[in-house]
Amino acid sequence: MIAKIGRGSSLYGALAYNYQKLEKESAQVLFTQKIIETPDGNYSVEQLSRSFELHLLANRKTEKPVLHISLNPDPKDNVSDIDFVNMAQDYMKQMGYGNQPFVVFKHTDIDRTHIHIVSVCVDAEGRKISDKFEKRRSMAVCRTLEKQYGLISALEKKQEVHNPTFKPVEYKAGDIKSQMASVLRHLPIYYQFQTFGAYNALLSLFNITAQEVKGEYNGIPKLGLVYFALNEKGEKASSPFKASLFGKNAGFTQLQSHYERSRINLKDSPTKQSVKGRIESVMQAVSNESEFKKKLLEEGMNFVIRRNAEGRIYGVTFIDHKSRCVCNGSELGKNLSANSFNDWWNNSRKPENPAYKSCVSEKEAMMKTEIDQSPNTLDFLRKENMPHAYEQNSFDVLGGLLPQAQDYEEQAFDNRMKRKVKRRRL
Repeated sequence: MIAKIGRGSSLYGALAYNYQKLEKESAQVLFTQKIIETPDGNYSVEQLSRSFELHLLANRKTEKPVLHISLNPDPKDNVSDIDFVNMAQDYMKQMGYGNQPFVVFKHTDIDRTHIHIVSVCVDAEGRKISDKFEKRRSMAVCRTLEKQYGLISALEKKQEVHNPTFKPVEYKAGDIKSQMASVLRHLPIYYQFQTFGAYNALLSLFNITAQEVKGEYNGIPKLGLVYFALNEKGEKASSPFKASLFGKNAGFTQLQSHYERSRINLKDSPTKQSVKGRIESVMQAVSNESEFKKKLLEEGMNFVIRRNAEGRIYGVTFIDHKSRCVCNGSELGKNLSANSFNDWWNNSRKPENPAYKSCVSEKEAMMKTEIDQSPNTLDFLRKENMPHAYEQNSFDVLGGLLPQAQDYEEQAFDNRMKRKVKRRRL
């Protein structure tokens, strides 16, 4: 279980956030302590606020007296309402807030059912309750509650943070903003992409699209982004959401920096060359678009294609989930560009794959001969320079499949040819 503790100055804002969920029937009040009751048992923001007035009026100098805490069990935990109530009471007591007024809301707007607790951190005398070593104490309390209620340990699940699973947005499921936030806040952390088009291709896998917006403020041009949820046809199915709602990672400026960092990281990168080799291998084994996409999925890769109204292919993007690398086809090579795939699928002209030519050129023959005569070099390539995905490939296609080895041998061949030309001139 994970606890998140927020502090603020607006009690109304914390209560209104949860009350909006109540109105949408995606939340309910599970428990209240020292809260004014109403004859009909219903709650309003104003009525709940009055229960905290004495504490806030007595507050001496605490700038952020409002507590907004969420307790988040693992999605696989099946926690009953009674256990949620008991957990909330135990948590507040062990954190030093056991005598405070508070409200417990249960949220069911996303797959991970969780609770929110709204309270204040000043006592009835207006003194602030100590928050010394609060994060450390909160983690210790969570570990205790996990054992007490048989919950999945957050420490045991820590490794999964490094391999997150993102879920596509379901616009019919409601709370689109929260669904989009769970994707947009984290994608730039885990994936490398070099252009806005590549970013949008990645977003499309999660039923999201981004759109650039231009404006002017005090005579200064401004650029920004808005996001939309998509339906099953790839059409916009929601109102626009400003990028600022999802944190810095989803904003225009931060993404521009991300593009540049990705360009630097992927330039001449072995990872990029490995992705290219895997795509070319799939191309050699298939004859049409559906087979191509199916084989790429088996390789852990998605293929996003863009067509105009006439059906012409004007953009292709490859998304490799193994290396978390997103590349437009033209960035990988001319044979993987949009024009090549348009000629293949619209004009029946399959692009030539330089790594799989049926005839061995003179250069390739010389490279193969040298490798044949030098088993130590082959052993070195297998152990040091060979990408893991190609370690089991046969001897005959070694040079064609290994970009690093191929670059080295090509340079050696070019140097020999230059020396021959010089000798002839002499």
